[in-house]
Amino acid sequence: MRICFVSRRFFPAISGMSIYAINLLRQLVAAGHDVTMISQYYGDPERRKVYGGGPPPAVPGVRVIGLEAHGEQAGGDFERDVETIAATIAAEHARAPFDILHAQYGYPTGWATLIAAQRIGVPCVVSIQGGDGHWVGSCCSTHRIAMERVLDHAGALLIGGRSFAGEVQARLGTPLDRFTIVPGAVDTDRFTPGPGGDGAADGPVRLFYHGRVDRRKGVLDMLHALPDVEGAWRCTVSGIGPDLEPARALAAELGLTDRVTFSGYAEYDRVSDLYRDHDVFVSPTYAEGFSNTILEAMASGHAVLSCRSVGVVDCVRDGENGLLVEAGDVAAQAAALTRLVNDAGLRRRLGAAALEECRRVYSWHAVGRQIMEIYAALRGTTPATGISESIAVTPCRFRAEPHLL
Repeated sequence: MRICFVSRRFFPAISGMSIYAINLLRQLVAAGHDVTMISQYYGDPERRKVYGGGPPPAVPGVRVIGLEAHGEQAGGDFERDVETIAATIAAEHARAPFDILHAQYGYPTGWATLIAAQRIGVPCVVSIQGGDGHWVGSCCSTHRIAMERVLDHAGALLIGGRSFAGEVQARLGTPLDRFTIVPGAVDTDRFTPGPGGDGAADGPVRLFYHGRVDRRKGVLDMLHALPDVEGAWRCTVSGIGPDLEPARALAAELGLTDRVTFSGYAEYDRVSDLYRDHDVFVSPTYAEGFSNTILEAMASGHAVLSCRSVGVVDCVRDGENGLLVEAGDVAAQAAALTRLVNDAGLRRRLGAAALEECRRVYSWHAVGRQIMEIYAALRGTTPATGISESIAVTPCRFRAEPHLL
């Protein structure tokens, strides 16, 4: 099958969805499919400091085409980039016809792919992920209309969990039966427990935050909680993002510099070793599509502390395979971390339950097979037509800070 996968800010961007993309691409190639990836990227050095950037690197067995997001970088002109993506898909189809188009994110990539699907007569799959489920469409009428058209007309809509689907339904009115639940997944061959695998290493308990350093991920809340965490512990904050410097400043203000390390950007091939070097994973996030970092932590045998947030409650259950507190509740975070730091038995029990469930439910072998079955069912069908490609452009907060969309 000839598949065109359309990604938004693929590696070396700092995003769990980049990891999701590379693992799916590997599954498709291993199954014998002919895959082309078209990916946006940031070329502007200043913007690259926030999420990473630069042309997407080679992926074995995949034809990779990088498109610099010139419009997005020039004042948030997403419409310019949408047309570039759609035209590139059409040009590649003319070179060698595709059977399926699959876009990550509903906007801008999903909207561009829906336009291309209509132009070339090839069905499209759109994965609703991350922010385009949480806030894109609430920001302005332009993006709301684009999201509604994608949600109404894509051949298949994939979404990570029921809580996330419910949020999109509440915000944008999409019937729940439009969604196919495809959970997040993790490479369970790459992410494995460290020596001992029970979080009972000698010395301080090693807490680990990995991902985008962004207040929306709760990293500042975690730092506020740490001074009240009792017992022997150290913490690593891994990653870059829009709030890296505020996080460093807060750690200094709170007197945490001798116990909190900021390790910066981590190449994906090194991340599994970072997990194995720690004992407890902290993800105090306000919302997720489906948290790939939590799955990586589960596969590494970690006890997980997270929040009762959309996208988290689909995989973490309080007291069973992790601990949950309310998002933004700093005191509750401190109390839960104190429990984990001082109760090795609790760490072992939660980590073991998480590991077993992750291997059984969230391996890429199972999830990749589910996605390929969706492709097979959609192949040869006729995409929706008669969709207007024109949307009036209205003011939007993301045009000033497009990297946050």
